[in-house]
Amino acid sequence: MEPKRNMEIERSMSYFYFIAFVVALGGGLYGYDTAVISGTISMVVSQFHLTASMEGTYVGCALFGSIVGVLGSGLLEGVGRKRALILSSILYTVSAVGCTVSNSFAALVLYRVIGGVGIGISAVVAPAYISEIAPARHRGRLVSLYQLAITVGFLAAYVVNYFLLEYAQTVDGIREGLFAKVFVDECWRGMLFAETLPAVAFIVLLLFIPESPVWLSMRGSGKRSLLEELKTVSRPPIRKAVLIGAAIAILGQFMGVNAVLYYGPSIFEESGLASGDSLFYQVLVGLVNVVTTLIAFFIIDRVGRKRLVYFGVTGMIVTLLGIAWYFQFGRALSSYILLVFFLLYIFFCAISICAVIFVLLSEMFPSRVRGIAMSIAEFSLWIGTWLIGQLTPVLLETLRPQGTFLLFAVICVPYMLIVWKLIPETTGKSLEEIEAYWYAHKTESR
Repeated sequence: MEPKRNMEIERSMSYFYFIAFVVALGGGLYGYDTAVISGTISMVVSQFHLTASMEGTYVGCALFGSIVGVLGSGLLEGVGRKRALILSSILYTVSAVGCTVSNSFAALVLYRVIGGVGIGISAVVAPAYISEIAPARHRGRLVSLYQLAITVGFLAAYVVNYFLLEYAQTVDGIREGLFAKVFVDECWRGMLFAETLPAVAFIVLLLFIPESPVWLSMRGSGKRSLLEELKTVSRPPIRKAVLIGAAIAILGQFMGVNAVLYYGPSIFEESGLASGDSLFYQVLVGLVNVVTTLIAFFIIDRVGRKRLVYFGVTGMIVTLLGIAWYFQFGRALSSYILLVFFLLYIFFCAISICAVIFVLLSEMFPSRVRGIAMSIAEFSLWIGTWLIGQLTPVLLETLRPQGTFLLFAVICVPYMLIVWKLIPETTGKSLEEIEAYWYAHKTESR
């Protein structure tokens, strides 16, 4: 009987992994859609004769859409996790096709906003769905598939950008027709179009997964209005969990990761490292990000969420201080020392806060308010992302790189303290046990 039981368990886990893989494709599209923009900026600026402010609009419009999508995801609680994910996949597809055929800058921005809305919806719904279908002892690994998919999406975008640009610059032969326009003459269109295939695959695969059983049980207990959801979220035990989730979401953006991802090439250039090869370094950063996230995928349920944070954030502090030291005192040394610091920073970040954040946000809130609570926390995350995108150039100019990275290191400290003192270890615990923790500490939250 034991071998038969083991086979049934293995078959069951394979099914869970299949579901998690399908849903995690939304993270891959999120990563690709976010990162692909870096390879298109110069070409779009040139073709549409963009001013500096218009360039900023092009770069930031998807982020605006993401904020709208995050807020809207709370309103989609009534339609279910599966339908919300299907909607996000449709938005990804419309965005990719629309960007490819856009003949005006206004149309291009509109379709980028539509894609951003898809990002915001999937960023909330996908981790919540995986968390609700996953067995407790495998939940961390299954939810971290979403973050792994994001990093793969980032890397895929960097690779596609690199090879399409190489192809466009070296191709010989006829340069007429739609193919030449999309992949040669205006290859930024091809970079954006490449998202279409995985987006369509996402739609098809979603048809083969079930609705979240947790959501179905909540629907069976009666539909709650948005006002009722907000009232529940505002009550002391749940309010504490939401505030803590929002705090770690926004603080994580001010620990340097997106500053490195967004402005890494310009920082490298200032150090004398990039010298025209910034796309290669982007690919290198993306590769380290993927490999490290894969490591986190295998160990997160064994090591535990909080231990990974302690280890990773400590390493982030050390490497951020190393980067600050280099810009202040080490410029006479080889600039490749700086590259090593950056890659180590990406390693420590990817194995800790990047791997853990979506897992924690998907499991730390009670089931009946998980959607709206994650919307609030993710809204904080995206606000932080927007702020760091806007503030990093200012910080680099006023504080210089050494002061900027020193500030990032300082912000790591309150993040560590919050995780240590205020967040329970959720590894191996059921969603019901985690919910019970907040109610057990109800008096502390008053």
